[in-house]
Amino acid sequence: MNGLDPASCYRALTTRDARFDGRFFTAVRTTRIYCRPVCPARAPRFENCAFYPSAAAAQEAGFRPCLRCRPETSPTLAPWRGTSVTVSRALALIADGLLDADDGNVEALAARLGVGERQLRRLFQQHLGASPIAVAQTRRVLFARQLLHETHLSMAEVALASGFGSVRRFNAVFQALYQRPPGALRRARSPVAPAASAVPVVTLFIPYRPPYDWGSMVAHLEARALAGMELVEPGRYLRTVLHPLGRGSVEVAPAKGLDGLRATLRVSDVRMLPPVIARLRRVFDVGADVDAIHAHLSHDALLAPLIAARPGLRAPGGWDGFELAVRAILGQQVTVSAARGLGNRLLATFGEPLDPESTGDARLLRAFPLPHVLAAADLTCLGMPAARARTLSSLAAATMADPALFQPGPSLADTVARFTRLPGIGEWTAQYIALRAVRETDAFPASDVALLRAATAPGGPRPTPEALLQRAEAWSPWRAYAAQHLWAADAARPRPPSSRGTHAAAPALLH
Repeated sequence: MNGLDPASCYRALTTRDARFDGRFFTAVRTTRIYCRPVCPARAPRFENCAFYPSAAAAQEAGFRPCLRCRPETSPTLAPWRGTSVTVSRALALIADGLLDADDGNVEALAARLGVGERQLRRLFQQHLGASPIAVAQTRRVLFARQLLHETHLSMAEVALASGFGSVRRFNAVFQALYQRPPGALRRARSPVAPAASAVPVVTLFIPYRPPYDWGSMVAHLEARALAGMELVEPGRYLRTVLHPLGRGSVEVAPAKGLDGLRATLRVSDVRMLPPVIARLRRVFDVGADVDAIHAHLSHDALLAPLIAARPGLRAPGGWDGFELAVRAILGQQVTVSAARGLGNRLLATFGEPLDPESTGDARLLRAFPLPHVLAAADLTCLGMPAARARTLSSLAAATMADPALFQPGPSLADTVARFTRLPGIGEWTAQYIALRAVRETDAFPASDVALLRAATAPGGPRPTPEALLQRAEAWSPWRAYAAQHLWAADAARPRPPSSRGTHAAAPALLH
């Protein structure tokens, strides 16, 4: 069924093998419940089991989620990537809320991806065992279930936060799925609720598949943190949030003793929760199936020792597409400290002021400038070349004209072409934006100086970008992760100060 071997799935179920958590779900025909492979309940008989590649497939087949193993806390993996990049891009758009309305438009989703609606539905059935609408609805239901279990939000707030049009619709869906009202699904908790706050504060668990290199991730964020907007302290990362629905802040830290992160979110509108969680998942790359990625890349003699040295390395994402692109342009042809200084001046001059009461921290006072602000501003006052200022202005205008500019498109080539059409953005910058902001797993800025250095054999000549790109063909569809390992290896390699020229330093800032 859907490429799953029932005997192998059953062995994983009976041994509660955590390596298979998120790869399939077990539905029990006698109880009409579906579970994770690590469910603590007694294993059902083999003949009573059906195995599905996704929670949406099990739910669409008429099974309800287990209350013990909580499928909403299963790591969200993407084993279909590499066989269907279209499904991967579609899921990214669904995570951004494209189908959250009750009458979600699958035709519009298919058009965005450059395929027909029937073709998209066929791909979803082939790889996920469910329709796009079922995937979106399951995502909403499981997120609502998590909010019920982990927060003190009211039923009305949970309904709004999880994308239901009304509390009545929310109650009806839960009654039909769980055969009980939403309130009955709340776990027993202390009657002491969080202290009253001007904005809702919730803490949620975000799972990942181990290993996870938190140290490398937080070092990446710390090197780029802008004063007043981001803060990195031992064991946690904080930043401000600005969204069309409101404002607030997030704090992320490793969940002690668990394979996941704890995210504390302060948001002025609970409807911000799904998009903010989606951004956190993108930044911290928690959906990466590191086993599949590393198994593929380890066939290359250059990458194998790098992966063995850093098995938990992820490819950090950008918080916001426009923000990431602006920071990438600021980092062109300058040193790390100079680029960060430009970013700080940009934020101080044009950033959106925030009230400490909304962020919960007096050190978090600004959000990144909005596109319409930079489009109308004279950016030469920041001390950058006029050509670069014009590039930023053009990028801001393009973002205003096309709200989907940083969303996945039909292909990597389409995404890169979208950015190279803008004045001042070349192939390298476009590939970098595709990698960090659009989350194209196959993006690869082959002309990056650091990548070329890391790919140079000891005592051998440095490869040309063309030669590196040709070698990287075998790394597809995970070239972005290959780049991350090469960047990490180059950063760890000692070099004399004289080798750190202006041009070489620009990629060091961005990777």
